[in-house]
This record gives sequence, C-alpha cells and structure tokens, in this order.
Amino acid sequence: MKEYRSYPIAFYGKGSEYFKIQIVNTILNILTLGLYYPWAKERSLKYLYSKNTFDETPFVFSGTGKEMFKGFIKAIVILVLLYGIFTYFAMHDHLGIAALIIYGGILAITPLAIHGSYKYRMAKTSWKGIRFGYTGNRKELIILFFKGIFFTLITFGIYGAWFTIHLRRYVLSNIKVGNARFVYTGDGSDYFGLNLKGYFLSVLTLGIYSFWWQKELFEYFINNLRLEQDEDAVFFRSMATAGGFAGLLIVNALILVFTLGLGYAWVVTRTMEFVMNNIEASGYYSFESLQQAQEDYSDATADDMADILDFGFVI
Repeated sequence: MKEYRSYPIAFYGKGSEYFKIQIVNTILNILTLGLYYPWAKERSLKYLYSKNTFDETPFVFSGTGKEMFKGFIKAIVILVLLYGIFTYFAMHDHLGIAALIIYGGILAITPLAIHGSYKYRMAKTSWKGIRFGYTGNRKELIILFFKGIFFTLITFGIYGAWFTIHLRRYVLSNIKVGNARFVYTGDGSDYFGLNLKGYFLSVLTLGIYSFWWQKELFEYFINNLRLEQDEDAVFFRSMATAGGFAGLLIVNALILVFTLGLGYAWVVTRTMEFVMNNIEASGYYSFESLQQAQEDYSDATADDMADILDFGFVI
C-alpha cells in the first residue's frame, strides 16, 4: 500500500546575501554599459534557485551567462529592427501604420516569448539531477493566444478570465520533471467570479478586501495544481492568509519607500519566503522512480526577450 506523506517546501534565502549579489551586478552592469546583464541574471537565478527546496533538496539552475548573452543580443536586434521600422513610418507621418507595427509586433512576439522562455528556463531547472522540461507546441500556443485576444476584445474584456486560465492550463500542464508532469485544473468561470467578487468588495471596502482577494487568487492558483505520474500524484495546497498577504505587501512597500529602492533584495527574498513557505505538498509519490526524460535546450533568446519586455515568467 502506498504511503500518503507530506513533502516540505521552503525558501532559505536572505536579503543580505541577495543584496550583495545585486550590488555587484549593478556595478558591473554600469561599468559594461549593460553588457554584463546576462551574467548578472545567471548569478541571481542560481542563488534564488539554490535557496528553494522541495522535500529538503534544493533546485538547481544550470543556465549560463554565455547562453543568455547570445539570446540577449538576438532579442535586442529583433527589438531594434521593430523599433526602427516604427520610427521610419512615424517620421513620415504614417502614425497609424507606425502604431500598428509597434503594437502588432509586440503582440506577435508575446506568445513566442512565453513559449521560448518556458522551454529554456525549464530545461535549465533540475531537482536531484532530474531536469524539468516544457513540451508545449509553439503553433498550438500561438493559436490559443490569438484566439484568447480576439474573444477578449469582442467581449470587452469579459473573456479575459477564461483566456488567462486556458493559457495557464496549457503552459503549466506542459511542464514536466523527468517522466512526471504537472496538471492544472483551474476553470475560467470560477476565476471570473473570484475576480468579480474581489474587485467590487475591494472598492466597497476602500481597498481593505484586496488582501483577501490576493489570498483567494493565490489559493486558487496553488490548489488547482498537482504533479502526477500514472496513478501517483502530489497535490499542492495554499496555507496563506489575508493577514499574511497584508503584512507582506505593506512591509514590502515600506521597505522600498524608506530605502529609496535599495531594499529591493529584501523585498524579493521576503516574497519568495512567503510564497514557498505557504505551499503545502502531500500525496502518494516515490520520487526515486523519477527518470531523466527531458532534453536540454540552450537558446535563451525568448527568455531574454520576455525580460526586456517585462512579461514576467510565471503565468
């Protein structure tokens, strides 16, 4: 009979340690006019990954500055060309065409950036020597993305909740670790209702309910996620509270304001500690059965593109 057990999740990073990394990164970025950025990103990610643990084992990020520098240059070239075309039409008083090019170009890049970013970042993530992987199909994601954009526009934003969940479900359900895979089961109707309630109650309470709203969104995201292989599964559950979110967000804001932004390292580590330490994992799974099944992938262009355009990483 399989044993039902818990798998501890934690983050052990310290703001002081991350601050030292950020200070060195900032100085070197200034001295190199930004060319050090890929190596700065490597140092930051390797530190943060190593301080996240699952079942008392840290994650590892194996991406390199060299890989990300190549991707960084490619991403810059693509964006410079796009901006150059935009500028040409703008200078010749074709403002409509210029706007269409810049906004259409960024819109076209977005699903490519999401797909490539996950493909690279997952391939460079491992746990106990077992590599993660993203197995989504680029064409399928592009179709899903533009279908979502179309229906969101013609419904004046109402379809946005379903669009978000469909996109999240596609991406997360295509993430694997070895021969196990993640499954996301969120539903657009539930997500729409959650946001509708959160919005109106936040307005009625002059923003006070927003902390409960954040707690419910986080809970909905985590509680609908699981890792499975055949009949084995690990289920995730949020333990976060509205009070916890209030403390996190208010203190983070105060840190940024009173340190004039210098406390950003503490904001990052406090946030990651709160997130990781408020996720509970339990179920039936023998991680000794994990097998290396995902291929390596070293093109960081889309990952750098997502950073430059500030798309974020997790959907």
